[in-house]
Amino acid sequence: MKTTGIHHVAIICSDYERSKKFYVEVLGFSIINESYRAQRNSYKLDLRVGDNHQIELFSFSSPPERVSNPEACGLRHLAFEVDDIEQTVNYLQSKGVEVENIRIDEMTGKRFTFFKDPDNLPLEIYEI
Repeated sequence: MKTTGIHHVAIICSDYERSKKFYVEVLGFSIINESYRAQRNSYKLDLRVGDNHQIELFSFSSPPERVSNPEACGLRHLAFEVDDIEQTVNYLQSKGVEVENIRIDEMTGKRFTFFKDPDNLPLEIYEI
């Protein structure tokens, strides 16, 4: 298999409007396309992350809960690259987002930390 990158990450949310506000207004991702799929009673929101990546945000009626602790089996977390981690932490906190203390990656020496989206999905910011 030859790949050229990751096209998108898909997230199913429990409260579409709350998650849309978080990803657009708090995290600052721009909307590429938003559509309502009547046959599924579901919204799909395509968001631009950086220059080349996307998040697909989905709503479904009564989605089952999923374990979202970083050490649970399955997707561990979603990490975003940032230039200045302290500036990003201050920004998130100014928007009411709880952010863990900044840590150092023992393998790379880079700084990182975690916060959560409205459905407790673990999100990471990683200073490049």
